[in-house]
Amino acid sequence: MSQGSSAPATEGGGASMMEQLVPEITTHALSYLDYTSLCRLSMTNSAMRRAANDDGAWKALYRKDFTVEQDNISPPNGWKAYYASTKAIINVNQEFYNIIREGSLPAMSHFWLNADYVKCIHATGEFFTGYNAVMESWGLLFNWAQDGGGQGVAFQIRDVRARVLGEVAWVNMKASVGPVVFHVTNVYEFRNGRWYMVHHHCSGMGDPAPINLFG
Repeated sequence: MSQGSSAPATEGGGASMMEQLVPEITTHALSYLDYTSLCRLSMTNSAMRRAANDDGAWKALYRKDFTVEQDNISPPNGWKAYYASTKAIINVNQEFYNIIREGSLPAMSHFWLNADYVKCIHATGEFFTGYNAVMESWGLLFNWAQDGGGQGVAFQIRDVRARVLGEVAWVNMKASVGPVVFHVTNVYEFRNGRWYMVHHHCSGMGDPAPINLFG
């Protein structure tokens, strides 16, 4: 090549290396990004926006951050929206346990949907139905905790699995206090732009005796 000749044009009209990758490789590369990085990438340019909004990339991220149990579902609004709604409900669920740790009845009252069909089954096995009865039960539990010199109970949460279906979501998990472990199911309903709890069921694992965490 003579000194004055120009170099061959880059295939793709100056596109970046990332933009020139085949879709399968791009999706694989994006699977190493976290939620924040993937969102930031989508704001760089139009090509990266298309890549970062790819359904396969968000499904891979969902599997990495949450679970592979829902591989066979087809979210009606795509995996990106499903990832966002799952992340939101898990954050709401964590707020529930923050309220228990703080022992705040006003916060708990705002957290539950004010409806006659809400249900609550505590670790003691006691069953409460209707908003007023459920709130009275939490008030009693928080009073016991305060009488014992504390504010509430600091649960350790693990094995969290969430499923969002339209305006209803449920979360299964294990919650522990020291050596005591519970199976928990929480159900939420989306109303007026936010999630409300409508059902809480906590039961001990392998211990048939009623457990009072607050007294």
